Amino acid sequence: ARREQRFAAMRLVGATRRQVSLLAATESTAAAILGVAAGFGIFFLLRAPVAGIPFLGEPFFPADMSLSLPDILAVAIGVPVAAAVAARLALRRVHISPLGVARRTTPRPPQAWRVVPLLAGLAELGFFVVHGTPASPGAEIWALLSGFLLIIVGLVIAGPWLTMAAARVLARRTSHPGALIAARRLADDPRAAFRAVSGLVLALFVTTVAVVSITTQDAKNVTTSATPAAAAVVTDQLAASGMFTSPQEPTAAGAGPAAPAVSLVAQLRRTPGVQGVAVVRADPGLALPGTFDNLGTFGAGPSVPIPAGVISCAQLASVPALGRCPAGATAAAFPEDGFAGPLDAATSAGITWPAVNVPAARLDTLGVDAINVGTNGSVPAVERARTVLENAPGYSAPGGPSTIGDVISQDNSANNAYQQLANTVILVSLPIAGCTLAAAIAAGLADRKRPFSLLRLTGARLATLRRVVALESALPLLAVAAVAIGTGFAAAAEYASVAQHHSMVAPGAAYYLLAAGGILVSLGIIAATFPLLKRITGPEVARNE
Repeated sequence: ARREQRFAAMRLVGATRRQVSLLAATESTAAAILGVAAGFGIFFLLRAPVAGIPFLGEPFFPADMSLSLPDILAVAIGVPVAAAVAARLALRRVHISPLGVARRTTPRPPQAWRVVPLLAGLAELGFFVVHGTPASPGAEIWALLSGFLLIIVGLVIAGPWLTMAAARVLARRTSHPGALIAARRLADDPRAAFRAVSGLVLALFVTTVAVVSITTQDAKNVTTSATPAAAAVVTDQLAASGMFTSPQEPTAAGAGPAAPAVSLVAQLRRTPGVQGVAVVRADPGLALPGTFDNLGTFGAGPSVPIPAGVISCAQLASVPALGRCPAGATAAAFPEDGFAGPLDAATSAGITWPAVNVPAARLDTLGVDAINVGTNGSVPAVERARTVLENAPGYSAPGGPSTIGDVISQDNSANNAYQQLANTVILVSLPIAGCTLAAAIAAGLADRKRPFSLLRLTGARLATLRRVVALESALPLLAVAAVAIGTGFAAAAEYASVAQHHSMVAPGAAYYLLAAGGILVSLGIIAATFPLLKRITGPEVARNE
């Protein structure tokens, strides 16, 4: 504000628009150049330490965080140019009404139309929720992207009006002098208050959408890849037909010995949390028709037979996630490769496997293709079953015993790494917003040291002035954070319905703790400016100003 008044005074004493614009652009460009130089210095100083932080689950190499020449030129030239353009636009009010600026005329308040782009973006995504997206993948991407971009622009445009609305609500509901002063000042110039936290809007909105979308996708992967019962089955896959493995995968050891399997099954059944054990016995030459439940149908080619083993119907009944036998059967054919082959864990429970004529007494003499252990899904039960299988001699699978849940977790590991990165963005962006606010507070205190000093001379307590400063800073921060996070959840819910075809799943406690911790750190940074208030509002300031 003081800089704007200084330029207005120059205009009033005869300086031309061109001269004032040149001076403002020079000041802003010089500061931007210094900032760019400092930024590059900090980047090269911290590049190696930051590369060692496993943001995505594993550390980077310093070379991964290098900048190309176009990147360097874009920042080194683009930032000063953008600063000069912003300085020129910021002088619009000085050019139009220098006298009004010099006399500190209150600017016109932002109008309610500013929320229209934000509501339009949410309405566009809502339209696709009701009517569906275009059939073409490319058209669907552009349709959703336009909605998200409209929301981002709408948040920035609506920010000053939302800040003003929050300030007016505070003014109507408070009777404390400090809160009333802060609310009136925010309502008089909400644009300046929002400007300090505008970057936080984008960071919180984008990271909230990313975290919620990743959490929803992880939940969808679990429900679409396997039923809960199938995800809790621990499988020790000993044999493999070779139809469903690549040359890069470890070679299966082959069928395990027959005799020890009986005692191993008994030991597993005594394990707490184990609900049933089904052993797939080796029967060379046995195969399922390729057309059976389309297990051997791959694309447009002809179906091929699926190598199979034999499973006891009594044991199969104890692990219903694997399917069932025909009524009256004692044994049934079961895919040799199990879940590692054609078997779909999401639909396996509904399959009735064809009966085979293998007496129950002969089953115990056949080798072992796989051991499937049905558990209650608890971690202790799964780990106990896994330990028993790993310690059983002769039944060592190439990759060790695993569950469908393990496979899903591996598929979700990349998503979880990006979610960790999004959480990091939240944790970093909030303190940065706090630092920006702290700089704005310091500048505002410098502008208002005489009024604050006069207030202290008239009897206002220092605690009251601190409350004024705290509310002027914290209200925009908290209001913007709440709106950005709420809008992020709304957009993520609509995206989950349209693109992920799954109801939105809220993120875990880590997201909320990081957001709350970042806000507390930001508020702490704001509070660090309070000692400055005491030093610049003494009686001598009112006398000397």
